[in-house]
Amino acid sequence: MYQRSLPASPNWYCSRSSDVNSDGLLGVGAKNLVYLIDVSAASCRLEGELVGHRDLVSGFSFCQHPGLNHLCVSSSHDGKIRYWDSSSKSLLKEHEAHQSPITAVHWSPLDKNLVVSGDEKGVMVCYWFHTGDTFSLFPEPRSIFCITCSPHAWNTVAVGYKDGMIVLIDVSKKGLVMQRLRGHDDEIHSLAWSPLPGEDALYSRPEDSEDTGAGPATNGDSAGLEKGCYLASGSKDQTVKIWSTVKSKAVMTLKMPYLKKRGSAVDPTIKERLWLNVHWPKGRATQLVSSCYSGELVLWDLTKTGKQRWTLLGTSSEGQNHSRIVFNMSSVLMQDNRQLLVSTSMDRNIKCWDLDSLDCCWTLPTLGGFVYTLTFSPVGTGCLALGVGDHMIRVWNTLTTQNQYDTRSFWHGIKSKVTALAWHPKKEGSLSFGTDDGKVGIYEVYTNKPPQISSSYHRKTVYKLAWGPPLPPMSFGADRGKSTFSLYSCAGEGVILQHDPLKLSGEASDIDQLIRNTNNIKHKLSPHTDLSWKPDGKVVAIGNEDGCIDVYEAPSLKLLCSIQQHHKIINTLQWHHDHSSPPELHGLLASGSSNAIVYVHDLRSIIENPPASPLVVTEPYRRLCGHTDKITGMAWSPHHEARLVTTSYDGTAQVWDVLQEEALSNYRGHNGYLLCVDWSPVDPDLIWTGGKDFTAQEWRVSKQEFTKPPKGKKMTKLREKKSNPNQKKKKSSGPGEMNGSPAPEGEKSVPGPEQSGEEDEVSSTSSSVPPAATEMQRKASAVPKTKDRTDTNLLKKKKPRSMLPISTAMDHRPKEDLMQDCITLASVHHDRAPPAGCVPGEGEHIHFGLFSDRPALYRMFQSEEKGHVEAGHFDSVVYLRLWSGDLEGALQLAMERGELNDHLLSIAPMAGFEAWRRAVEAYVQQLCLQEQYLKAASHLLSINKVYEAVDLLRSHKVFREAIALVKARLPPDDPVLKQLYTGWAAVLEKDGHLSSAAKCYLAAGASFDAAKVLSRKNDVTSLKTASILARISGEVDLAKSLALRCAKDLTGAQNWVGAQDVLSSHESLLVHQLHLSTTELLTVMLEDAGVIPPAWSSSHAWSSPDRGLTTLQDQVRDVWEKLYDVSEASEGRRSAAALLQELKSLESPTPSASVSIRQVLQYSSIHLTHSVLSWLVDDDEELMKGLWQAVAWLRDAGHFCVSAELLRLLFPDKDVTVCSRKRPKALHVSAEGGRAAANSLQAFVLYHRLYERWWSSCAHNQKVHSRLSPPATDLCARDKVEDKVEDKEDKVEDKVEDKVEDKVEDKVEDRESSESGKSASSPTSSLDDLGLDASLLLSEPHAACQATQRSVRQIRERLAAMVQQHSGGGAPGPEDTQTSSTTESSDGHGSADAAEGSGDHETLLSLSIKMSELQKELLDLPDTVKTFPHPDVLECCLVLLHLSKSSPCVSESLRGDAEVLLRRYGSGPSVLKASRRFLA
Repeated sequence: MYQRSLPASPNWYCSRSSDVNSDGLLGVGAKNLVYLIDVSAASCRLEGELVGHRDLVSGFSFCQHPGLNHLCVSSSHDGKIRYWDSSSKSLLKEHEAHQSPITAVHWSPLDKNLVVSGDEKGVMVCYWFHTGDTFSLFPEPRSIFCITCSPHAWNTVAVGYKDGMIVLIDVSKKGLVMQRLRGHDDEIHSLAWSPLPGEDALYSRPEDSEDTGAGPATNGDSAGLEKGCYLASGSKDQTVKIWSTVKSKAVMTLKMPYLKKRGSAVDPTIKERLWLNVHWPKGRATQLVSSCYSGELVLWDLTKTGKQRWTLLGTSSEGQNHSRIVFNMSSVLMQDNRQLLVSTSMDRNIKCWDLDSLDCCWTLPTLGGFVYTLTFSPVGTGCLALGVGDHMIRVWNTLTTQNQYDTRSFWHGIKSKVTALAWHPKKEGSLSFGTDDGKVGIYEVYTNKPPQISSSYHRKTVYKLAWGPPLPPMSFGADRGKSTFSLYSCAGEGVILQHDPLKLSGEASDIDQLIRNTNNIKHKLSPHTDLSWKPDGKVVAIGNEDGCIDVYEAPSLKLLCSIQQHHKIINTLQWHHDHSSPPELHGLLASGSSNAIVYVHDLRSIIENPPASPLVVTEPYRRLCGHTDKITGMAWSPHHEARLVTTSYDGTAQVWDVLQEEALSNYRGHNGYLLCVDWSPVDPDLIWTGGKDFTAQEWRVSKQEFTKPPKGKKMTKLREKKSNPNQKKKKSSGPGEMNGSPAPEGEKSVPGPEQSGEEDEVSSTSSSVPPAATEMQRKASAVPKTKDRTDTNLLKKKKPRSMLPISTAMDHRPKEDLMQDCITLASVHHDRAPPAGCVPGEGEHIHFGLFSDRPALYRMFQSEEKGHVEAGHFDSVVYLRLWSGDLEGALQLAMERGELNDHLLSIAPMAGFEAWRRAVEAYVQQLCLQEQYLKAASHLLSINKVYEAVDLLRSHKVFREAIALVKARLPPDDPVLKQLYTGWAAVLEKDGHLSSAAKCYLAAGASFDAAKVLSRKNDVTSLKTASILARISGEVDLAKSLALRCAKDLTGAQNWVGAQDVLSSHESLLVHQLHLSTTELLTVMLEDAGVIPPAWSSSHAWSSPDRGLTTLQDQVRDVWEKLYDVSEASEGRRSAAALLQELKSLESPTPSASVSIRQVLQYSSIHLTHSVLSWLVDDDEELMKGLWQAVAWLRDAGHFCVSAELLRLLFPDKDVTVCSRKRPKALHVSAEGGRAAANSLQAFVLYHRLYERWWSSCAHNQKVHSRLSPPATDLCARDKVEDKVEDKEDKVEDKVEDKVEDKVEDKVEDRESSESGKSASSPTSSLDDLGLDASLLLSEPHAACQATQRSVRQIRERLAAMVQQHSGGGAPGPEDTQTSSTTESSDGHGSADAAEGSGDHETLLSLSIKMSELQKELLDLPDTVKTFPHPDVLECCLVLLHLSKSSPCVSESLRGDAEVLLRRYGSGPSVLKASRRFLA
């Protein structure tokens, strides 16, 4: 599906997670996938993926037998072994014989059916591929690290364990241990058998095996190993050993050489991350390849000694070796006898080596994290920069022919996920980057210099970087050495900073301050989430967290407009490029949010003619619907006009034709959601995408199978979750599953850069947590429960601990000792000198301190204190000091130990105020650690620290109590209160408690923010409440905006009464009320006529139709005068002139077939409202233009029958000069535009009457009456007639004529269904008697214009077919030939050249000349003819001629005019055949 791709990094710390077969196909385990890579060519090529595992792939091995080398096996920590066909990339078999995570697997090189695997519990499983049989072995109760089957004896398997043991077992004898090889002191990372049997190639020496600890086989059987074979092992103890299976000991020990880099010493901690891999190449019994400390590869010559024993690979040029430890190696012998070695490393590179020259053939870079961003350099053609979650930036020269993966990595100074990149627009090689930890810097990628880091850090993830013109204050003095570009960064805290690229050490400026000052904004700005500078640098668009997009004019950042289309966070913004595109596309702005719809807005008119006050844009120029999840990235094609590619969380990339709102191509090659996209700057068919699956992929638009994203993908995930509600509980129930396999694919909520849900991208390629840690967690969680139960049972029987345990213990000695104590104590009391060696309160006489003087008691206390300290009973020490009168010392000890309590604090004042204050402060800190914040604040109040108590509560988000405290103890105007309210409001808003947040904003005096936060729910109730709140608070503009949004939602639900009620509370929205009442009248009348389907609605009584007694305009004026007091005599704000001026602010976008009929009626009602207001101000020309636009809106949107019914409602007398029955007035239209609009309206009225007349004359025709009439709500009748007139030319003449008649009769039947119940005219009446001046329909200027437009369309189709034929690179197929012939035979302009040219072989030049001539003819036509079109003149001619055959109502002169027009402009074959019998 893709051309090139940077795959995910191979998994780390696995003994065999990669292997290569004899055809040069490499399989590499990366995350839970296996990538297949062709290494046989001069450069590698990705062949595909093996997808199916749900956890890390821990092992992979090919079947190396001839004819079966396409078979392979993989193991995973999910406990499954899967067998694949690498040629078809399909799963063949699988089994789950293991109960623990699998650590190693190997397909036997001798037995084509034997596959051996082992897990971390020490269990081995042998699987027979042809029968599907399995049996388990348990040779040693140790954790298995690696397994290797012997290439010389099918039943011999070598197993390496975590503790350094190597065991050779016989699988044919139920896992009988043949030998135990002891000598390594740490983990066995790799095992490799010698490619040749026997032990004659090497000569063991005594010094090689001294002190190795090797010994003979114990508790085993060496039968079957008499011939012997060497086995190499690599261990974490930094040695490689060569083992003799005959002697059962190590015959050679190879110590890793220390290879210093740039004179630096070896890192002493390198052993902790050492992985020593060994590989014995095929056919080279005396050569062994091993990895080294820092990623070097060493070729050992086992026949030599000393330093000459090893040779370093990749010494011919610098930078060939890996830079970090190597995990896996595998080799293949090619057909040209070259032996290639493939290695994978922690440096995330896959390298291929030539073992003859020891040089690196090629390097395939891989990615170790989400691809957050990718972008092509605007200066260095084809230079692609990728920001990856593995803390590195890749710069890929995609146009290099020698090395398709010419990539450089940059990691110095980053130390976090790279989430944003932006190339300098002019300076080559200057690349700015932003990281997950808020860092912003600039790399010069063509130098070796470290990056420049901005001294201004963001607090959260950097979302977007953009280069733009400097803004104040950095723009001041731009002519004095200042940079012409500034770097702008937007991050997760909602702030946009402006950095000076020439002085990143300086302070960056926040552009919010400039926005506030320029636009006089007092309220809080919504947090920013994205920004995009227009390519000319004059305008910047800023996306916000609330879904609003603000467009500012540089350099003052004056707000031009606010786009309120999205209702969720804005994720991406992109302006259309300016180069090689028409000027009308320069103002296109595409936006994507957490909604699945992409909106495109045309802001050209706003930018070119900035309004006096900011506009609010609520309708998009184009809607792009198709994605099923949030939009994450987008890019405009630099090669096409208005072509856009978008990426989404639905896992696909979508290419759009924006102008046609059409999905062109859909890419589904990623496994997971996508995060970024960019279009190739050199190939218009190439696009690059990156995403969650750790890959960056290049793909062609033209080669994609699908055109739209899959539908319902998000709902499918929800259904899967609902069907397995206990899945999460199951995974955490057992101790062995806690750190086992992750959640199934598609169920885990994977976030973007702003969240922490992404799995650790570095550790995702490493092994899982050992089971011992899980067992400790299980035990730790079980202990407290038992302890609590025991304490509860023994609570009543437990005695309090003694304060004097040592002296108490002295009273429990034998009776003789107690008697002697009495004698000694008497001597102390009565003798002048105590007995020798007796010191009361110390030593053996410690208990005498209780019965002697005070100094003895203090000595006893000191001894007791020492005992309590040793036992950890510091509370007893405190009480002893308290009893001895050392209160300050007792408090000090309690403060140091964190064992203060309420009792100690209550007596602390006895030690003085300062001691009490220190004790209170220490106790407050102790209570905060115990999360008792309210109690801590109360104690601060006791020492009159009110502000400190408030800060404590605020810092721990205890806002409610903090506010209560401030209002109770501090002045009401204290600024702390407002800070608390705003802080609490921000927390409530983030948690979704919007109504409570609004209350806080109101209390803080921020009414604007209160209304904004209420409106975030975007439902009718919230919007209405927010509007009322804003109106009460004096925020008039916001109240109007919210009321309009609420009314719009109510109108969409057909709740006319509710919408009028919302608008009625705002006098300044009177024009919107007028428009809404007009829309309601029009909708109800059309529903009553049956041309639009009825829907539930809450309408007013005055909207009921009057059954044709008055015109629609009369009813509108009656309603306006009755309800709103708007008439010709109105003055002030209710005057028609003022209302006309306000009406200009209402938007009426370009008609489109994708807009629903209800929205079309709203847009048409705007023009209808305009016309009635023009009537009130006696402006007949604007009245006529407004009526024409109201009808044309419906017709251009494809609703033909609805526009016909609207004409009947507007002109029931069939005369456009009579627009009222209640208020008769003759319209005087003197201007050319007004007359043209009136003639156009009259022509369409006559057009519909002509069909009615024709239908009445054919009422008795059985052919018409025998058919089923199409539904009256057919909204595309006009298009059907035109398509049918221009039908395929290869039909015979009679069939063509019948078809044209049938099409027109279909339209007649449409008229019949919509005109049911109306009386028909007499068939014998003439057209003039009916007031039908058919000559208006036969306008020659309009016939000429229509013919020219048809010719232009014809040549455009020929040009498109010719371009498509040449771009395909081959001869046209049958379908192309048919299309070409059909196009050439379609209706032309009517000239002889056009008729003759259809049969000639036309070139691109001749067609272009014709096109320019036709366009010149169009320019020469009057503007009124093009602006105010008439019905199709040729169609009217055909209808008149058909009518003349069946009825004498058509005069000879009229028929002659029709024939002349047909001969002159109807030169197309279809029209000629249809009119042949009239023109014979």
